[in-house]
Amino acid sequence: MRILDKEKIPYTPHFYEHEDGKIDGIAVAEKLGQPLPQVFKTLVTQGADHAYYVFAVPVAEELDLKAAARSVEAKSVEMIHVKDINKVTGYIRGGCSPVGMKKQFTTVFDETALLYDTIFVSGGKIGTQVQLSIQNLLKLTGGTTADIIVHC
Repeated sequence: MRILDKEKIPYTPHFYEHEDGKIDGIAVAEKLGQPLPQVFKTLVTQGADHAYYVFAVPVAEELDLKAAARSVEAKSVEMIHVKDINKVTGYIRGGCSPVGMKKQFTTVFDETALLYDTIFVSGGKIGTQVQLSIQNLLKLTGGTTADIIVHC
C-alpha cells in the first residue's frame, strides 16, 4: 500500500480476520464477501531459463503451466517451493502481492481481470487485500494479460 500511495494510485484496502488460519484465496474472498472471479491470487514460478515469473489468477482457478510459459515465451515454468517464496519475493505465503516484490519480475494477469472495473490482490501481508483497477496494476507492474488458467 505504501507503493500505491507513493505512486498516487487509487485503491481501496480491505482487511479480514485470519486467526482461524484460513488464508487460502477462496476463504479470503468469502470473508470479504467478494465474487471469486474478481479476487486474484499471486503465484510465483521459475522458468527452464531459471528466471522467475509472476502470474495472477482468480482464486478459484488453476494456473495452466503450459499457457503461462507461452505467455512469457519460456520453454516451461514450474511453481517455486513455498519455502522459497520469501527469499525470492520478500513476501510470505498468503501475503504475496504482485506489487512490491524484492525485484520486479515479468508479471502476467489472467485476461479475465479485464472483465472488471477493479480486482482484489494481496496487500502484501496476511489479513490485507487491496482493490484497484487492472489498468493501474498493469502500469505499476509492467504486466500483461493472457489466457493462463486451466479450462476443463
